[in-house]
Amino acid sequence: MPSALHETNLQSHLVWHGCDTVVVTGGSTSGCACATVVDGLWRGYRMIVPEACVADVHASPHFASLHDMHKKYPDVLRVAEVLAFYKSLS
Repeated sequence: MPSALHETNLQSHLVWHGCDTVVVTGGSTSGCACATVVDGLWRGYRMIVPEACVADVHASPHFASLHDMHKKYPDVLRVAEVLAFYKSLS
């Protein structure tokens, strides 16, 4: 399945470590990244997608997926914003 949370032990690790936010990176913005974002939201996580850390085969579906996801599901942020978020935790 395309979601990183579907039938994997990722959910157990997130619960064990008390995570409430998941940062999604990787290939296939319109496939695996989107599926993981939706699956994570169903499980109650805040989902973040750093826009420069996901990709797709062609630019058009990539940017269309980012736009669509940002309007519906996760926070699509610049990498600098995500890094600033983590720095603020320490």
